[in-house]
Amino acid sequence: MDVQRNFFLVGLMGAGKTTIGRALAQKLQMSFVDSDHEIEAHTGVRISTIFELEGEAGFRAREEDIIGQLVKRHGIVLATGGGAVLSPLTRARLRASGTVIYLRASVDDLWLRTRHDRHRPLLQTKDPKARLQELFENRDPLYREVAHIVMDTARQSVRKLVSRLETQLVEPVAHENPES
Repeated sequence: MDVQRNFFLVGLMGAGKTTIGRALAQKLQMSFVDSDHEIEAHTGVRISTIFELEGEAGFRAREEDIIGQLVKRHGIVLATGGGAVLSPLTRARLRASGTVIYLRASVDDLWLRTRHDRHRPLLQTKDPKARLQELFENRDPLYREVAHIVMDTARQSVRKLVSRLETQLVEPVAHENPES
């Protein structure tokens, strides 16, 4: 594997970016980085606290800055926050600096994976499943725009997903797949 190459995972919360990212990095013997964890380490507070104090706009500005720094690294697997693609600058940076993988899941699957998580500020609403649906409808086109590879995560083990991804990543093919 080319150590200069980067892999960036995008997708909604609950799509598996951190779980798949860690496993993929281990399999490819690369470093794993989670942009949300980097933001928390840099600020010294949880993402939810940033949302409370600065709102979503403040958080997104921090996210854009941190991802701008992270894409300059080499040989990483980066799990981005679900809303990172809202920034045109971040989308351009990701696309230009590595292979972008959209981990796509249905709203029902995302809901099953996130429904008990109290650390997701955007889901702290009266109807979190409806909010997930709204986020999916708004962001799916952006994930598709930035992605070189689209990988459906439904009903597959982490090991199987990582194996499928590894096959696609090591083959010298054009990664302009509309669906995988």
